[in-house]
Amino acid sequence: MKNDLVKLFEETFGRLPQAVTCAPGRIEFIGNHTDYNGGLVLGAAIDRSVKVAVARREDDRIHLKSLMETQDVQTSLSSVIRQTGARFWANYPLGVLESLKQDGLLPDKGFDLLVTSDVHPGAGLSSSAAFELASALAFSSIYNFPMTRERLVMAARRAENEFVGVPCGILDQAVSCFGKEDHLVLIDCKQITFTTVPLPKGVNFWIFNTNVKHNLVTSLYATRHQECMEAVRLIKQSLPEIDCLADVTPKQLKAHLHELPKKIGLRARHVVEENQRVKDTIAALAKGDLRTVGTLLLASHESSRKLFENSCPELDTFVDLLKKRAHVFGARLTGGGFGGAVMAMTGPEFTEVQASEVAADFAARYNNCCPAIFHAKTGDGAHVV
Repeated sequence: MKNDLVKLFEETFGRLPQAVTCAPGRIEFIGNHTDYNGGLVLGAAIDRSVKVAVARREDDRIHLKSLMETQDVQTSLSSVIRQTGARFWANYPLGVLESLKQDGLLPDKGFDLLVTSDVHPGAGLSSSAAFELASALAFSSIYNFPMTRERLVMAARRAENEFVGVPCGILDQAVSCFGKEDHLVLIDCKQITFTTVPLPKGVNFWIFNTNVKHNLVTSLYATRHQECMEAVRLIKQSLPEIDCLADVTPKQLKAHLHELPKKIGLRARHVVEENQRVKDTIAALAKGDLRTVGTLLLASHESSRKLFENSCPELDTFVDLLKKRAHVFGARLTGGGFGGAVMAMTGPEFTEVQASEVAADFAARYNNCCPAIFHAKTGDGAHVV
């Protein structure tokens, strides 16, 4: 794909790119909405990615083109503004540019950028974070910015929070950056540390995209964020030592649950119990106990459905169909929810045939719609191609 992108860049801009970068989409394995609550989360970088080709210009102009979108964006270094409508996609690299400026990393010239992707947008695989990471790495390369991986992650996250307008935690950008083949990425979102956890042999991932498209900027994601912050504010009145929901143990929450409004209590229960499920998953993986891991994945989805209410009937249907299938250890929604995709962790015996049968059962329940399915392998994190 690199050679194709280089050729297309040359055809589009009349010269060769100075850098081609790649950043993978990601699966949120377990740890749903724990990230911005200071908790633990496990994710996997996948073998589908966003690729960016870029070259400096001799003036201060910026020209952005996407092979997935119809609208180009042209602006300048001195007039970077948030895009809307069909040009919204450009906010990801523009947001990264503005984020780098806040760190004192100032481009001296403009640039041309061409992006392509095989990460399904709107499927909970965080194509946006992959685009941000690929852009950050590309800018670092052509402008010789001194960027550690940690700094790349923080710049990309700030772009998503402050420029794009999604109050996400650090999960998406960190997994896309620190991913490693045959491993999960473990993020401690309070301490801001990143480690990898080996996956036992024989683990396969299947993604079932409901094609219920969500947009995290306008969805209930921001509402859930606010509800979690309100839970912290209320719990701190009894437990002033806590800084975030991840600081609260299940026992402590049970003792103080009566102090919270019902809806706020449901949200808090999900986060606190989900954080414990991440810890239990790490312990089970260390033993190679995939059945227990699968049980924890199913429990995570049930909590998303009943407590956090960020699932939807289509996601629930896929999970219900999958958990009845042989060779499926567990399944759950992956990503922010409110639509998107379900991830299934399976053994190697679960093949395209079985996946297609599940999709056909789903389609029969939803007027013969055609959900997208694909097999995902783990992959490496963001890198210069």
